[in-house]
Amino acid sequence: MADETQVDVVVIGGGAAGLSAALTLARARRSVVVVDAREPRNGPAAGVHGWLTRDGMPPTELVAVGAREVEQYGGRIVYGRAESARRTPNGFVVDTDRGSFRGRRLLVASGLVDELPPITGVRERWGRDVVHCPYCHGWEIRDRPIGVLGSVHHALLFRQWSTQVTLLRHSSPPPSAEQAERLAARGIAVVDGVVSALEIVDDRLAGARLDSGRLVPIAALAIAPRLVARDTLLLGLGVETAEHPSGSGTYVAADAGGRTSVPGVRVAGNATDIAAGVVQAAASGVTAGAAINADLIEEDTQQAVDRWRATGFSADIERANSQRVLGTRRHGLDSLLPTPPN
Repeated sequence: MADETQVDVVVIGGGAAGLSAALTLARARRSVVVVDAREPRNGPAAGVHGWLTRDGMPPTELVAVGAREVEQYGGRIVYGRAESARRTPNGFVVDTDRGSFRGRRLLVASGLVDELPPITGVRERWGRDVVHCPYCHGWEIRDRPIGVLGSVHHALLFRQWSTQVTLLRHSSPPPSAEQAERLAARGIAVVDGVVSALEIVDDRLAGARLDSGRLVPIAALAIAPRLVARDTLLLGLGVETAEHPSGSGTYVAADAGGRTSVPGVRVAGNATDIAAGVVQAAASGVTAGAAINADLIEEDTQQAVDRWRATGFSADIERANSQRVLGTRRHGLDSLLPTPPN
């Protein structure tokens, strides 16, 4: 692959947000390349949920279909790792392990990382019977004994899907009097003690083992991981992440169109909206892609005006030349009109 392949837009991240942006741009007849490391956040999950007409589709199938749709409009998908990005006088250069790509605009849709608690078994069961989002996974674990790690808010949420919910306090403070009353009213038990490991039987979650040795029987565990935007490339360009107002992680501040504090750099998906599901991430990609195309139209138009002016030809110049060459004959209908009386 040749170095510094030139395109209109380089997209980092081939998930729902990045592919949706690339599809929008490719259909707008923009040259676009998507660099994807094939590390989808929802990769461990069996299916995507809550997306009308796509409910239950495996995440890998969703992105495979999306990649083919981008390619059918001329977009390029490069499976590799983006290692760095730098600004140039005419845009940006993204260096990857598959070569370098030069783009007039840069869209970062690299998503986020779920920082999981250091409990034995959590990472291995993540996306299966260890979950975080009730709207993504609640139906799949309905009516089972559900343990919720440390979060009163999550415990009350998951109570909608099961009557058998237990709040495992783990390292969180005791519930306040008001919280305790709300939990009791909903029939949610509270168990003290730090969870040290998950008990797995026949490839199924069977319980949470406390550091005291006690086993709390559960068939699913809900956690609230810290959500951290993948920001390595952005930091190199001067775009900084900030603590999310909810306190649940870090994100990249951007406007509704994904515009960051660095001109020419936009973000979409979970990198800027850490609470977004797959369908919301896809929608933000469409919005960012359309905004980038609008930016490029403005730039293309200004460049065309500059070239037009540089030729020395304008409406005023045409009028002056016409008068100088044709005089009173410059209007084609003059010869057909009667001569005015003296």
